[in-house]
Amino acid sequence: MISIKRFDLAVIGAGAGGYVAAIHAAKSGLKVALVEKGKVGGACFNLGCIPSKIMIEHSKLVQKINQGKEWGINVPSIELDFEKLSQRKDGIIEKLLENIHRYISNASITYFTGIASVTEDHIVNVDNEQFYANNIILATGSKPFVPPFKGIETAKYHTTDTIFNITELPKQLTIIGGGVIAVELAFSLAPLGTKVTILNHSRDILQTEEPDARPIVRNRLLDLGVELVLDFEFKEIRENEVVTSRGNYQYENLLFATGRRPNIKIAEELNLEMNGKFIKVNEHFETSIPNIYAIGDIIGGYQLAHVASAEGIQAVEVILGNNPIAIDNSTIPRCVYSTPEIATFGLLENEVNPNDCIITKLPLSNNPKALMEGNKDGFIKFIASKETDEILGACVVGDGATEILNSMLATKVAGGKATDLTKIIFPHPTKSEQIGDAAKAVYWRAINA
Repeated sequence: MISIKRFDLAVIGAGAGGYVAAIHAAKSGLKVALVEKGKVGGACFNLGCIPSKIMIEHSKLVQKINQGKEWGINVPSIELDFEKLSQRKDGIIEKLLENIHRYISNASITYFTGIASVTEDHIVNVDNEQFYANNIILATGSKPFVPPFKGIETAKYHTTDTIFNITELPKQLTIIGGGVIAVELAFSLAPLGTKVTILNHSRDILQTEEPDARPIVRNRLLDLGVELVLDFEFKEIRENEVVTSRGNYQYENLLFATGRRPNIKIAEELNLEMNGKFIKVNEHFETSIPNIYAIGDIIGGYQLAHVASAEGIQAVEVILGNNPIAIDNSTIPRCVYSTPEIATFGLLENEVNPNDCIITKLPLSNNPKALMEGNKDGFIKFIASKETDEILGACVVGDGATEILNSMLATKVAGGKATDLTKIIFPHPTKSEQIGDAAKAVYWRAINA
């Protein structure tokens, strides 16, 4: 029998979940193989959160310049060099990918490039190479989903895997979808001058997010000239036209931001047990085949890069025999990089019994720092248990919300209660000092309320 290479762990997929799991395992003493068919970083770094957030930073700067005019700082005109903006985006991504490759190399991980197949007896084939792994983590991610609308087969359109490759600013863009990706892309392009139309068949945008945040984001989109078309039925896609029950909508460029579907080819080959369209795993992320694990978009739940990374580390800790405590979903932050941003963790107000909870909501309109920055639209909402004082959930809507949330989240993760937040002396003036007042409001002692 021909001898083949043997590894303690093989990770299939080098996205946010896979490369983090591989590095954590290697630094914990395991001999690790990492397989990737495309670029390291996966969808997050190449096709999703990183390029979209870079584009949002560009648009935020344009919005800030326009806001300066209202304050008395007059800029005659804004001239965009979209090609240069695209080069900046590509340069940042290239640097980040170089960093990941360096991290992988420094961890002495054996890296394979190619399409992997896996057998039940833990043999991994990558093109013409073959090796054995005691444990395998599947981290193969997801791909864009395009609904099977009538006429779609002849339509020209972008998905979230292609939209970030554009080198010219589109004059017009119609986005089908009303979730996080659709809204973030609208905020990326509308401030730069693209005429954006959002077509979403549901009654509202961002239906998975805090209900009180939605009207704030809707109004800001409308202020930017975005056309919102909601609550209708799709009929068909024609050449440069979307036909709906509310009328026909012309488009020059079309983008489907209608969610993603898991890449489960390996799971199907292994005949793994499924949970709907996702791979079924136990609390340790182990699949129906012992010592084969799955993480990230292929198992459902929160399809977020930081969740995949946490799941990858958790799976490795299980493999190491460290008996880790299960991930607490109530401590997972969810972020929307709109203008203003939305950041939440735990339960939302519409998910709790108001008789069992104390819910406080303080607007940013009376916060000195927010007023200085001209970002008065937003609020901090806090949910605590009446009986135990436990922090059940929080939401921040405002500029920098995704950073402001962390002090509340850190308190919860450390086992702190609402009373502990009232003891923090926040610097003044900051938007985060509103957190202390929101916590004080649980006990009817808020100063600025």
